[in-house]
Amino acid sequence: MKNPGTFLCACVAVFVLSAAQGVAEQRQSADRSIIPGGAGQDRIAREVRHELVMLPYYGVFDNLVFRVDGRAVTLMGQVTRPTLKGDAERAVKGIEGVERVTNQIQVLPASPMDDRIRIAEYRAIYSFPGLDRYALQAVPPIHIIVDNGHVALEGVVASQADKEAAAVRANTVAGVFSVENHLQVEGK
Repeated sequence: MKNPGTFLCACVAVFVLSAAQGVAEQRQSADRSIIPGGAGQDRIAREVRHELVMLPYYGVFDNLVFRVDGRAVTLMGQVTRPTLKGDAERAVKGIEGVERVTNQIQVLPASPMDDRIRIAEYRAIYSFPGLDRYALQAVPPIHIIVDNGHVALEGVVASQADKEAAAVRANTVAGVFSVENHLQVEGK
């Protein structure tokens, strides 16, 4: 080696160029992650789901669903508290990459009769052997939506038998005008 300083400078230059190329590739990857329909949309969907289930007053009598279209999120479903509608919108607006939030969440009317039905439905479904295991989760997966005496079951269960058992139990509650079973079975 004629000049060790030249060799050292060449090594440093190669290192700096490869580091700069790595940063450029990371930036391009980040840009691709927010392209509509790409990996960024999947990331946004995961973060929206996480933010919604972490809302402090989100419970078994509320149903929050959403749709992600590129950088726009549409919130839908039903809630029993008006504040939950606003909390959901604020939480989703704070997610990186979300540019627009459309809040179509319905606030269910306050009704002592509906409140009585909610409690009776909860007891009928979650005290039934086989369905009682779902009550152990922080936010039970069977959501009971009551609107003027009409009940809708929303969420996900492990089997078709659980789906049918929940509907049968929901139909046993007095004062209910109708029951719609929108439960989904895992893996289907």
